[in-house]
Amino acid sequence: ENRQLIVTFQSLTELKRVEALRSDFIANASHELRTPLASLLGFIDTLLGPAARDTAAREKFLGIMRGQAERMSKLIDDLLSLSRIEMHQHVRPTGSIELAGLLREVREGLMTQAKAADIEIRLDLFAGPSSTTGDRGQLYEVFENLLDNAIKYGRNGTDVEVTAALAPSGNMLLVNVRDYGVGIPSEHLPRLTERFYRVDAARSREMGGTGLGLAIVKHIVNRHRGKLMVESTENKGTTFKILLPVE
Repeated sequence: ENRQLIVTFQSLTELKRVEALRSDFIANASHELRTPLASLLGFIDTLLGPAARDTAAREKFLGIMRGQAERMSKLIDDLLSLSRIEMHQHVRPTGSIELAGLLREVREGLMTQAKAADIEIRLDLFAGPSSTTGDRGQLYEVFENLLDNAIKYGRNGTDVEVTAALAPSGNMLLVNVRDYGVGIPSEHLPRLTERFYRVDAARSREMGGTGLGLAIVKHIVNRHRGKLMVESTENKGTTFKILLPVE
């Protein structure tokens, strides 16, 4: 009688890593929502009790409460956006996008915000065709996120420069978004696109950031078979580089 023994090996390292990432994500999302929610509940209790008849306090508290509710709403929007992008991560987009026109549109949408920050958004777009295959809504979100960050972290009175050109390889389009802000310390650069990772958490929250913007950018660029790179020098500014395939 012949007996056979089958031994199988299965690596659980990747599985454990994914589980850890999922746990961290849930913990971080819960923490980000818990803080404004606790603030809201505290103000509601105050309005129901000590400040019930205090008109001035009520107006002040309601303004703060609206801000906290908007923060939670923005976070939920970004969580849903990230979830949708991840669901379609492996489905290649099929639309034809004229990148120069898209960048002009994003600039127009942020002009009011830039003016309030005393920042000029300058476009330098090469004259040749700049078509790429992509999802227009998602690519708009990429450049809106990057320009929004550049305005928030740029110095008042400086420029935000957006350049688009054909990469030396000839089969990729290169878009640079550069600010002249405080820059990002080099030790933070490798982790910038992690969900909820912030260089300055307090300032990011104060400016309405959710900690998900660059994670969304990274996933969209990956879906478009592109590449995201960051260069930064402290006190001199930051440049985000996006490579996208020529149509």
